[in-house]
Amino acid sequence: MHAQTDPARPALSEQSVRPSFTLPVRVYYEDTDAGGVVYYANYLKFCERARTDWLRSCGIGQHRLASEDGVLFVVRSVRADYRQPAVLDDDLAVVSTLAKLGHASLTFHQKVLRDGVELFDAQVVIACIDRDARRAIPIPPAVRAQFATLV
Repeated sequence: MHAQTDPARPALSEQSVRPSFTLPVRVYYEDTDAGGVVYYANYLKFCERARTDWLRSCGIGQHRLASEDGVLFVVRSVRADYRQPAVLDDDLAVVSTLAKLGHASLTFHQKVLRDGVELFDAQVVIACIDRDARRAIPIPPAVRAQFATLV
C-alpha cells in the first residue's frame, strides 16, 4: 500500500490548519444558464475549488499526496440544497468547514453566500483512496493529525 508514512519525512506544513475556509468567487457569464442564473452544477465546482484551496492553504498538496504517497481524495457523496439563485456579477463567498473526520473519509459542510445570505448548502463526503487500487484506505497519519485539530 502506498500510504505508509515515513517518520523521517517532515510534517506536511508548518502552517496552521484552519477550521473553516472562505473562497471568494465572482459569477461570470460562463457560470450562468439560459435563464441567467448560476447553472446548478457550478455550485459543486465552486465547492471543489474551495476544498482544494483550503487543503493547499494548510500545506496539503493533493498532487504530492498522489505522486509520493499514492493517495487520492475523491468525492463519495453530496447532499445539496439550492435555496436562492446567484446571478451574473454576484460576489459570492464559498465557506468550507470540516464537519467530521472519519478513518478513511472527511465530511465537509459547505455553503455559498451572497452578502451573508445563504444561497446553497451542501454536505460533501470525501473518501481517501489508494491511487492504484482505487480502494478506500486510512487517511495518512500526518494528514489526519492536521485534520484532527478541527473536529
